[in-house]
Amino acid sequence: MSPTATPDHDITLIPAGPGRWRTEAAPAWRNPGGGLWGGYAIGLAVRVLEAEPEAVGEPLSITLTYASALPSGALDIRTRRLRQGGSIGVWEVQVSPAGSEEVGVHAMVTMARRPPTPPFAFAAIPEAPEPESLPVPESRAGVAMHFGAAAFERRTLEGFPPQPGKDSRSLAWVRARSGAWDKALLGMVTDHSAPRAMYALGPRVMTTTLSLTVYLHATVEDLAGIGDDFILVECEGRTGGGGASDERSSYWRRDGKLLATSEQLAWYRQIPPNPPE
Repeated sequence: MSPTATPDHDITLIPAGPGRWRTEAAPAWRNPGGGLWGGYAIGLAVRVLEAEPEAVGEPLSITLTYASALPSGALDIRTRRLRQGGSIGVWEVQVSPAGSEEVGVHAMVTMARRPPTPPFAFAAIPEAPEPESLPVPESRAGVAMHFGAAAFERRTLEGFPPQPGKDSRSLAWVRARSGAWDKALLGMVTDHSAPRAMYALGPRVMTTTLSLTVYLHATVEDLAGIGDDFILVECEGRTGGGGASDERSSYWRRDGKLLATSEQLAWYRQIPPNPPE
């Protein structure tokens, strides 16, 4: 497990039988709407399969369906191996409030032994100044940090805060406040950017993730080489309508290596303006 800045951002798993686990999600992981931040479920899926004795390899891809909001507090986790081949295994992870049969988050996780193969790359890292040249985000005294800001430090180059316009692209250097990068933190950061509907409609938008797929291209060794350094996050949306909008993002190491990519589908609605008094 990675070092954590505070116990509030720890993910401790307690075995509860074969394919059964329990954890306590601290209130620090809640989003503004009250339920747990979607990135928490990504990190939890990684952590539980790292602890699962029958799981082989490391997480390569994760597809999550957010069926209902998870509350903070005690959570039950179920794991089930669907297939194990020579290099690839497929696992199912379900997360529910403790004692409930209702699934809050369902994840399909591909585990892989990563063989040494000739590397190649067609994508290129966007041009960006070094993160040290950018201002450190200011925190207002007496105001609790938003869940994402509490877990990650963000130094923005463009596209933040969101404003309506013709372009939804944002670019930022991000690093974890809890220490060195690992698979769980890399997965978590893929649900850290502002909803793309805000770039079309402004901040008065309610949004929730329906599904999110993360591709963790980086190996454990790749991440170990980063330590607690910044990574570059590029995010954009393509379309929205009928209540649904999309988002895609890329995550880069300073030397240009692509670490992860993600695709997300969100449900959104516009908040009506306040009526005049």
